[in-house]
Amino acid sequence: MTSKLPINLKDLLHQRKVEGERIEYKTGWNPDPIMRTLCAFANDFENLGGGYMVIGQDCDETGMPVFPPKGLPDNQLDRIQRELLGFCNQIQPSYFPMLSVERFEDRNLIILWAPGGQNRPYKVPRSVTARKKDYRYYIRRYSSTVEARADDEQELISLTARVPFDDRFNQTAGTNDLSLRLMEEFLREVGSDLANESRELSAEALGRQMNVVSGPTEAALPKNVGLLFFNDHPEQFFPATQIDVVWFPEGPGGDRFDEKTFTGPLARITRDALSHIQANYLKQTVVKHPDRAEAERFWNYPYVAIEEAVVNAVYHRSYEIREPIEVRITPEDLVVLSFPGPDRSIRLKDLKQGNAVSRRYRNRRIGEFLKELDLTEGRSTGISKILKVMKGNGSLPPEFETDDDRSYFLIRLPVHLEAEGSEKTPVETPVETPVETPVETPDQILSMLDENPEMTLAEVALKIGKSLRAVERAYSKLVKAGRLRFVGPKKGGHWEVKEKT
Repeated sequence: MTSKLPINLKDLLHQRKVEGERIEYKTGWNPDPIMRTLCAFANDFENLGGGYMVIGQDCDETGMPVFPPKGLPDNQLDRIQRELLGFCNQIQPSYFPMLSVERFEDRNLIILWAPGGQNRPYKVPRSVTARKKDYRYYIRRYSSTVEARADDEQELISLTARVPFDDRFNQTAGTNDLSLRLMEEFLREVGSDLANESRELSAEALGRQMNVVSGPTEAALPKNVGLLFFNDHPEQFFPATQIDVVWFPEGPGGDRFDEKTFTGPLARITRDALSHIQANYLKQTVVKHPDRAEAERFWNYPYVAIEEAVVNAVYHRSYEIREPIEVRITPEDLVVLSFPGPDRSIRLKDLKQGNAVSRRYRNRRIGEFLKELDLTEGRSTGISKILKVMKGNGSLPPEFETDDDRSYFLIRLPVHLEAEGSEKTPVETPVETPVETPVETPDQILSMLDENPEMTLAEVALKIGKSLRAVERAYSKLVKAGRLRFVGPKKGGHWEVKEKT
């Protein structure tokens, strides 16, 4: 039985939403390598969500598709599907990918969607066409299918029945708890041809085609990821599935705070929380200079960095832990807190440098849906993007924090040192900042901080008779020049002077 893909075909073929290592192109029908790769996708060794096989599509030496595709003759389509069914029966335990016959640029393609299986590890004969069957385990290494050997085979076997939480069946819900409206809205947004058929299908049938429902007909169950994205109130199944945005106008120790809680499907609360932050707490500062026509523009917090931090929390938090995602905003910083922390395979040193790559992903299916909705780009890109965006805005570097037990993960975005006070000002209202007489003797600041590394910038301003804003502007330039840096936590840290003259 063929069915339409729940994603956009053109995006898939051009690797716009699915990473290249999760797509395998085959010019023609070659059963042995195809079945080995299907087995590798089913094993989903790194919890990436399996992958896609495109039969009839050729590629170049770098693995990029070549267009127009070669395609498959009309008279071969039925035969290939019959043979595929027979060969899939040789996978142990049983595993069958979802198959779609597609027409692209007047050529026939067969697309096999092979999600991570529920009963790994899977093995398949090295040659399904041989009379004597030699069964082996296969996994993906980057963009290649390889046989699992030695330690890899032992680790794969240890993953038996260990299915990520988001891809598990939910025993407390039924298929009627999935919203046909939300599923159709998703399909239309991502440009899937399946959207045109969705109104004629039941929630169970559509859920099966989107791989958010599984099990036998008499006992079909929704998966957790389906309830998280396609139920109006997922918090009834997963308590604390929410994002809390809290504003402390006087800082965390103040008596006043404003709090807004966002509940609902994951995609909706992610977008609503980000829109709320953007509309109420982001402000652009414009500094005009008398010696040049170009004005200097920067944000108190760059939106893209906030977006990456919040989406990272939605993607990687545990929905088994009853703790919400918290976004805390003060005049000094914006903090995103989620539970638990990153995998122990990730070193905090690598994380801070933007070089961290998770050994195995916590939520393989949530990431797929976020990518389809353009809320995230790909594997391990969020932290490096936050670092890049903060630097491009002229802000201090972000801070990443967790504990030895990896019980939480905190991302702190410091406010831009030259930003105006963090009053609630809509984004659309730019603020022109008058140019104050600059501090003409930055060496004086360096000397003072070298003699007393624990001084605050406010104390420096008082000593030299300048405003705090002028001192902060001079400090920012000294930091950019590599002449000064602050070491340690905000409270209890100290200045380190690199160069006095």
